[in-house]
Amino acid sequence: MAVTMRPAVADDQDAIRMIIRASMLNPLGLEWSRFLVVEESGGLIGIGQVKPHRGGMRELASIAVVPEWQGNGVGAAIVRALLSRETGPIYLMCARPTRIFYERFGFQEVRGAQIPGYFRPFALMGALVSRLSRSERYALAVMRRDPQP
Repeated sequence: MAVTMRPAVADDQDAIRMIIRASMLNPLGLEWSRFLVVEESGGLIGIGQVKPHRGGMRELASIAVVPEWQGNGVGAAIVRALLSRETGPIYLMCARPTRIFYERFGFQEVRGAQIPGYFRPFALMGALVSRLSRSERYALAVMRRDPQP
């Protein structure tokens, strides 16, 4: 039962989309060639990517682990591997309750005018849905990590 991490290949596209859908993550910008995947016995158990945006901004995105493997360090390994390639600031957007997971990698929440334009509509929509539903579950946090010395 070997668990391995590798760059995604074209044959991984369907599995990546399936994991994204099941995890209820943003399905936009799923270019398989940017993904790192973790597999066990030939099946994907975790995925993640760094998405480039206009102006050179980069986003840690699409971090997902299948339920049976959550809590076993797969997500953390993907985040560490993706961040090891980054030299500048990097952003992410996550459900507010999961902020603590990303804080351990040096991410800090940004608010108001510090939120880059790409993320603002998502953050506003999450805040609105959270208020209407009276559930923190739908609130989104935008976070930033500056280069590590």
